[in-house]
Order: sequence, then C-alpha cells, then structure tokens
Amino acid sequence: MTNLSQLRKSYEAGELDEVRAANEPLRQFDAWMQEALRAGVPEPNAMTLATVSADGRPSTRVVLIKGFDERGIVWYTNYASRKGRELAGHPHAALQFHWVEMERVVRIEGRVERTDAAESDAYYASRPLDSRLGAWASPQSEVISSRAVLVANAARAAAEHGLHPPRPPHWGGFRLVPDRWEFWQGRKSRLHDRLSYRLVDGQWLRERLAP
Repeated sequence: MTNLSQLRKSYEAGELDEVRAANEPLRQFDAWMQEALRAGVPEPNAMTLATVSADGRPSTRVVLIKGFDERGIVWYTNYASRKGRELAGHPHAALQFHWVEMERVVRIEGRVERTDAAESDAYYASRPLDSRLGAWASPQSEVISSRAVLVANAARAAAEHGLHPPRPPHWGGFRLVPDRWEFWQGRKSRLHDRLSYRLVDGQWLRERLAP
C-alpha cells in the first residue's frame, strides 16, 4: 500500500486576522471569492455538499455554486436525486469550498429550502441547450444499464422538446440559509487561522477557533 504518512506541506500563502476580516461572513466570502477568481483558481465555484439520510448516514458530493446573496447560497440539481431526497427529509446541510492554491477553506452550515419556480426557470433558461436536455435525460442517482440509456434519453428529449425544452418538474434550485460560517487560512507550523461566524439573536458573532 502507498505510504502517505510522511506527506508534508508548509502553509505560508496568507493570513487571516480579526483586524482585516469582515464583520459579516457574506462580505468575507465575497472578498475571498473575488480573490480566488482573480488568482485563476481552477473551478472556484466548486463546493462539497454534505447531506444526511433518514437513518443518519452522511454523504457528500461536489456541486457548483450558482449564486449567493443575503438570502443564502444557491445551486441547482435533480430533486429526485439522492441529495434531493435527503434534503427533502432532513433540510439541513453543510457546504465546503477548498481553494488549494490559496491554502483556504470556507465551511458553511444551515437550513436548506427550494428556490421558487421563477428563479429556477430563469437559471434553467440560461443554460446551454445540451445541459437543458441533460436535465431531462438523466434519472440522477438511479441505476442504469449503460451510458446508452442516457444517450437515448437525450435524443428522445431533443426530439420531443426541440430547441426550447421547458424546465423539468423534478429539476430546480436549492438555497442554503447559513447560520454558521468558518474561514480557514493555512499557516506555518500548523498554527492555522480559523475565524468562525455564528448567528446569535439575529447578529453575527465572530470568534477565533484553535486550529
């Protein structure tokens, strides 16, 4: 077996302190996202989404953030997928961004709700045609016999809907409404910077955590 125990990295790309950090987590996230975009970080919009099943079994997958504002963090998916079913039964989740090149992690927790139909319709209409047809073609998280099933489903959707497929009823947006954030900046000697934001009585409480 490959021995990984001696892999080491010294984190020295930046720092995060209370003087420079924003008082509100959304402003801090926006600042870090802009820096990641300017730095050319590969797929800075990729985030890990963690959900929990009815029997308490956690699962994770990578999804793409498609928007964020004071209301929360938005992504889109198949509501009938495993994550969609788990969120329907347990509408709380955790998100994580890992920007390796900047030695940064952002963690977000909160309750999850569906975006309204108009918001989902607008985003769906902005997608490339192949992606819109793909939402019809994939019975996400279900067992299929081969890739040929997806190809046939896509061809059927194209024949039925042409150039203007409507949004499938099983596809749309989720919004995580945060009540906890954490910003992690790697530092030398494993003395990392961690700033936590907790929502307390409608106000954000910022605290430093031990690494």
